[in-house]
Amino acid sequence: MCYKKLLCGRLYDGIRDELQENREILIEDKTILEVGAHTATPQGCEVIDLTALTVTPGMIDAHVHAAFFDWREIPKDAVYYSDGMRALATAECARRALAGGFTTIRHVGWFRGDYSLDVRRAIDAGFIDGARMVVAPHFLCAPGSHGDSTQSIATNPALSRFMEQQYPTMGSGAEFFRDAVRHEVKIGADFIKIMATGGFFTPNDSPEDKQLADDELRAIIDTAHSLHTTVTAHAYTAELVTTLAQMGIDGIEHASMVDRNTIRLLEKRDIYVVPTFCPYDEIILLDEEKLAQKSPEFQRKLRYYREALVEGRKALIDSNLRLGYGTDLVVGYQNYECGREYSAWLRNGVSPYRALRAATAENARILGLSDKIGTIEPGKLADISAWGRDLLTDDKALLDCAFVMKEGRVHAHTCILDNYR
Repeated sequence: MCYKKLLCGRLYDGIRDELQENREILIEDKTILEVGAHTATPQGCEVIDLTALTVTPGMIDAHVHAAFFDWREIPKDAVYYSDGMRALATAECARRALAGGFTTIRHVGWFRGDYSLDVRRAIDAGFIDGARMVVAPHFLCAPGSHGDSTQSIATNPALSRFMEQQYPTMGSGAEFFRDAVRHEVKIGADFIKIMATGGFFTPNDSPEDKQLADDELRAIIDTAHSLHTTVTAHAYTAELVTTLAQMGIDGIEHASMVDRNTIRLLEKRDIYVVPTFCPYDEIILLDEEKLAQKSPEFQRKLRYYREALVEGRKALIDSNLRLGYGTDLVVGYQNYECGREYSAWLRNGVSPYRALRAATAENARILGLSDKIGTIEPGKLADISAWGRDLLTDDKALLDCAFVMKEGRVHAHTCILDNYR
């Protein structure tokens, strides 16, 4: 047996909305054995002094696109990236997310390739270091939709059409999508991700677009549920989110332009939302410097929908929804900078405890891992992070990791802010 004892300055355990003073955590191999003011000290126990830090469960990011090295390179993906390149990028994202104190990330799909499953397996087997990965390998989407990166080469129709054939989950018709779900589950998908509507990032669609027909959406949801697999959908508007909720969807990503009636339906049906505040923060808070990093079309759409985004965000924050924590960083920041979302929550007036709970216990529930991670208590895996900044007052606290442990093993940590000094 290998024992470690962590001496905590302050402890947020993911269970109580408080910082407990002077707690100890006793770990046996990969698992938390005891938490309290005074725990046992078995023979040969390694004692790690974190009394100058605030200790939390390992953080969880529930909305990561892990398959690129640099957000400026994404437009090249459709033509110039191989699956090998995407696999390397995914592994690097997982490594750097872990170093930043996020011990688990949920990869919510990419355009093509099965590489994310291999990276997940390599991490689980201990061949490489990285955050634990929960994976949807591909988007389920229609041609020309927000999930179709060949939009960027649509001026060359022959090339665009050829590249479409490389996308295994892009197509049309209920039967196509039933088969797509079955294939995703067969190859090891942890959940299914639908691109149900257009978006802001892609040039030729709108966040108000409904890009899959009702029979296609119903086929995806029903087939996944028959295979005991959950489904989440990229969706913005009240109308589409209501439709998905009535069909039995498990979760919604973004939901940025919903209204209070839709929120009441989501609350009634216990459907979670991962609101991904960070990518829209610059239009909500009118940060012109960050807006300038986006394409002209992206900026135009953000400005056009600003009022709806502001109202939708207020409704989400004021709700009793199960809100998860997810970054969705594809412009302006790198995909592994998972602490950015914490800043967005706090700057928009959300309680730090609600944000911390979203990034720990709530996300563990969303990922179906509540029995293993998300809280610091006996029997859970020893996924633990620690922070030098004040989590209750400093919106950049989760960008400055001072200690990270995954399954009882201490890993190198990093301060994301070092990249900007």
